[in-house]
Amino acid sequence: MAESVLLATIFLAGLTAGSFVNVVIYRGPVLWKLVESPTRGDLTSPRSYCPACKTPLRVGNLIPILSFAFQHGRCSSCDAKISVRYPIVEALSGAGALLSVATFGWTAAAFLAAIAALMLVALAFIDLETGYLPDALTFPLAGLGLSANAFGVFASLTDALIGAVAGYLVFWAVGAIYRHLRMREGLGLGDAKLLAAIGAWTGWFYLPTIVLVAAVATLVFAFARRGATPDDAAPFGPGLCAAGFAALFFGERLFTAL
Repeated sequence: MAESVLLATIFLAGLTAGSFVNVVIYRGPVLWKLVESPTRGDLTSPRSYCPACKTPLRVGNLIPILSFAFQHGRCSSCDAKISVRYPIVEALSGAGALLSVATFGWTAAAFLAAIAALMLVALAFIDLETGYLPDALTFPLAGLGLSANAFGVFASLTDALIGAVAGYLVFWAVGAIYRHLRMREGLGLGDAKLLAAIGAWTGWFYLPTIVLVAAVATLVFAFARRGATPDDAAPFGPGLCAAGFAALFFGERLFTAL
């Protein structure tokens, strides 16, 4: 009974953190000047509001997932459609919190893994919506991974350092070669920094499989888009985030089988 209450509390904490992740996804790219848009505020103020009518949200509108369901996916003030991204991010964040405890137990590793999951969710959706992977998230993600592995939490520090350097250099080289051959950008440095950050958490061993899984996921997503052509750009970040998440939580059980 006590453990069930604790797990429910962890899940609710993850949902609440997911609400903040939605704020980061919406306001961050403008705040960090990655995209041009009217000011949306910083990460702490103003209070959450409807993007369409700018009406501040009431307490009842801020309940993760449930408020979206109760409002039938529409703003209670102006009836504008609410992006389904909001409950998806909240659900993923709650699931990430639970999975962290289920995988690593009631340890510091679980807390760190939950933070990594939140940052990967934020990066995936920012890249999906804007095409950017902000340094404001990839650098702290890499730093936190290296700091954790200085104590061998997820990998040895040597493996983490090799993973970070190799992750960056491999994608940098691929991007440079593509740019030389095709005279256009094919793989941005944001992807290289993200892979470096993932390598800082998982070590170098899983990097080839992470890239393979991410590439397959990205191709499936690209071909599933209606009206897409082979020359259309497809964000690689979401695939990398999903593969990095899988490696962090299921690496030894799942990736070694591949």
